[in-house]
Amino acid sequence: MGEKRIAIMQPYFFPYVGYFHLLHAADALVLYDNLQYTKKGWINRNRMLLDGSDVMFSIPLRKASDYSTIEQREVSPDFDRRKLLNRVRAAYQKAPNFTAAMGLFMTAIEYPDSNLFRFIKHSIQLLCEHIGIQTSIIDSSSVPIDHSARGQDKVLAICHALGATTYVNAIGGAALYDHAEFNSQGLDLRFIQSENRSYQQFNHPFVAWLSILDVLMFNTTETVREWVENGYTLVANPVPVS
Repeated sequence: MGEKRIAIMQPYFFPYVGYFHLLHAADALVLYDNLQYTKKGWINRNRMLLDGSDVMFSIPLRKASDYSTIEQREVSPDFDRRKLLNRVRAAYQKAPNFTAAMGLFMTAIEYPDSNLFRFIKHSIQLLCEHIGIQTSIIDSSSVPIDHSARGQDKVLAICHALGATTYVNAIGGAALYDHAEFNSQGLDLRFIQSENRSYQQFNHPFVAWLSILDVLMFNTTETVREWVENGYTLVANPVPVS
């Protein structure tokens, strides 16, 4: 049997480039839909550049229980799409790749489904198609496991259910998983070590790790594709990046 790499992540709206390194490195991405939504994460928000500083943009949500899963959350009916689009337009209208990047962002924002999971999944698929990533995306709820499992046990169960040989994780998960346990179950554990590449952001000092929206605004699609394909290494013990 050949190598099969599985990654597991929460859905993030227009995440930073490292998310796409993870997607590119995996044969399949399991996207958590039945995980509890957390306000502190990056599910429905990210950072963009405005007048040389990083600022947050977000997708507002309908009020719901703190215990709701991601798939149970809804985009707010009061979401002012035009206001967000105008804010992004004002920030980036002089960027070299504005037309293509803005068109992509508009398509994502104007997606009519109010279900948060499907709304964000659509944006991820849109970005993958644009960049040229062919990794399959699987809803976590469709994987035949005991979904009451938590943490590392749940990850191991998903990997076994999908016939994985390697679990690929973002650098932030390095402290969460035990190499020995993965190896004892016949699985290799690897982490994404992303290169911190800089690029021209108008005439401002470079601000790193902003949303992929920023990357697309200032770089051609070909440059972004090359960065996604070649801008990372798979390592057993990652070194934190600044």
